Amino acid sequence: MNDDKDAKLIEVGRKLFARDWQFIWASPSIETLPPMAGLEIAFAGRSNVGKSSLINALTGRNALARTSHTPGRTQELIFFEVPGKTELRLVDMPGYGYAKAPKSQVASWTELIHKFLLGRASLARVYVLIDARHGLKEVDHEVLKTLDRSAVSYQIVLTKADQVKAAELAERIAETGVALAKHPAAFPDVLTTSSRSGSGMAELRAAMAKLLEERTK
Repeated sequence: MNDDKDAKLIEVGRKLFARDWQFIWASPSIETLPPMAGLEIAFAGRSNVGKSSLINALTGRNALARTSHTPGRTQELIFFEVPGKTELRLVDMPGYGYAKAPKSQVASWTELIHKFLLGRASLARVYVLIDARHGLKEVDHEVLKTLDRSAVSYQIVLTKADQVKAAELAERIAETGVALAKHPAAFPDVLTTSSRSGSGMAELRAAMAKLLEERTK
C-alpha cells in the first residue's frame, strides 16, 4: 500500500470514529443478541487487557465503554453504533480468563464468547487484544483456535504498548508473529496501541475503514 492510500484511509478512519458513537444493546446470552445489521467488529481479550479503554480511545468518548480495574467487569456482549448509521457496529466482549466471579459465571461468559464467534454471520473481524507486557498466554491460544474454526478474520492488537520499552516491544511483536504462523485465519501483521497516549489508534481506525470499504463495495 502506498503512502497516499495510507493517508486516505487514515482520514476516512478518523471521520468514521469522529461520529457520535453510542451504546445500543447489551446481550447476556446468544438468545438476546440484537438483530444483525451491517458489519460487526468485535474486541476480544483477557480480563483487564484494556478492551473498554481501547474502544473509548478509538471513538474519542471517555465514558462510552465502561472501564474498571476489576477483571471481569464486562459480563455481556456490549454493542455500539452511530444512530442512523447501521453499516458498522463495535462489540465489546466479556473478558476471558481470570475474573473475580464464581467459576460457573466465568464458564457462562466463556461459552457466550465462543458461541458468538462461531455463529454470528455479520461478524466481519475480531481484534484480539493482548497485553504487550505479557504476550500470548494459553487461554489466548484457545480463543485463536476457536477463531480458526469460525472462519472469521482476526488480528492481534498489542495494548498498553507505552508501558513496554522499545526493544521489549519489538521482541513481543516478533514472538507474536511466530505464534500466529500456526493460526491460518490470523492476519500476520501485529498492531500496537496505547489507549493512554493514543499511539496506534489512527492505524487501527484505518484498518477498520479499509474493511468497511472492502465489504461494502
